[in-house]
Amino acid sequence: MNFSKLNLSQNILKALDKSAFKQPTPIQEKVIPLVLDGKDVMARAQTGSGKSASFILPVLEHYSKTKGEGKAKIKVLVLAPTRELTLQISKTFELFGEFLDTPPKVVSIIGGESLGNQIFEIQKGCDIVVATSGRFLDVLSKKQMNLSHLEFLILDEADKMLDLGFAEELDYILEAVPKERQNLLFSAIYPPKMLSIASRITYNPVEVSIESQEPTVESVIQRVIQVNHENRAPLLRHLIKKEKLEQVLVFMSNKRATDNIAAKFRKHGFLAESFHGDLEQDERNFTLEDFKSKKIRILFATDLVSRGLHIDDISCVINFDLPRSPADYIHRIGRTARAGKSGIAISFINHENEAHFKLIEKRSNIKLKREQIEGFELTGEAVKKVKGPAPVKGKGKSKKDKLREKALK
Repeated sequence: MNFSKLNLSQNILKALDKSAFKQPTPIQEKVIPLVLDGKDVMARAQTGSGKSASFILPVLEHYSKTKGEGKAKIKVLVLAPTRELTLQISKTFELFGEFLDTPPKVVSIIGGESLGNQIFEIQKGCDIVVATSGRFLDVLSKKQMNLSHLEFLILDEADKMLDLGFAEELDYILEAVPKERQNLLFSAIYPPKMLSIASRITYNPVEVSIESQEPTVESVIQRVIQVNHENRAPLLRHLIKKEKLEQVLVFMSNKRATDNIAAKFRKHGFLAESFHGDLEQDERNFTLEDFKSKKIRILFATDLVSRGLHIDDISCVINFDLPRSPADYIHRIGRTARAGKSGIAISFINHENEAHFKLIEKRSNIKLKREQIEGFELTGEAVKKVKGPAPVKGKGKSKKDKLREKALK
């Protein structure tokens, strides 16, 4: 199937053609007709599947046919978990809406930038607001935003938003938007808590799940290298040089570690930089753009970039520190091998985290061969867990005995 079969206007098809989008992905093929038909949708598909375009395209189609006269009114609200994904969604709305008779006015609402400027942009009139939930509530509290004309409420990467406390914010958002609206929820997974929240947003959604996708991208070559904790950085430098890895995304467990290791790699002559949530928004934007344009070759990052972001030509993802959950492993390695290209994902493991990686393998339905690299072999042995002594029964007084004693006094 191609996009022309999905009842999209010629102006949108022209924008798709300009951006070299030829065929819809499975999630787009299923979701676009449902949105055009006015249905509430709850869709689940893995990262890199094209979820964002599956709501952006039909929303633009609806907008192009219903655009009224006069000052623009907010018809669409999209909430996303990170600033970067928010900006990316906004750009995609503008990209695919470029050739419409009246291109939509899109405003991004994110932290790290002037709240006053964002309110001013809204007050000038806009059609689409794309926001992180926290900053959206900041704007909402100023009572400078009219949402009475809202037609679409959209949550992208909804499960990730739960990790950021979205459940507590939802009531305020639902109070501010009209009861009659079309709701679209997109996520890679739907844990029980997510389903509970979905029931507060929409009563009878059409559920779409792309089960045919493998839990990991087939074109990603997954490797596991056993190495001692202190030898990971030297091994990474060795691999980058020997295997001529070009655009490398390295996942770290915390913000401080990303800064420290990026500085050390720069001292060794690598074009390296760090990326995490403590950076100013301008720094985050510049760093991502430099990585996309290949001015930076190695990006040390927290899981902030594991969801939703489209960065082409990442040749290798390194799990320098293992992710906490199997789902995060899938999102991380999904940053490479995009748009039909191949890619490599390498995880460093040692004696201490071997058991955790086995759990990741089990949940991800994979089994990977362990490698060791000459000169960086894993040494030592796993620390044996020693069981503590079993509790001695009857040594301490029971609750009943204590109550009896108290009664006798």
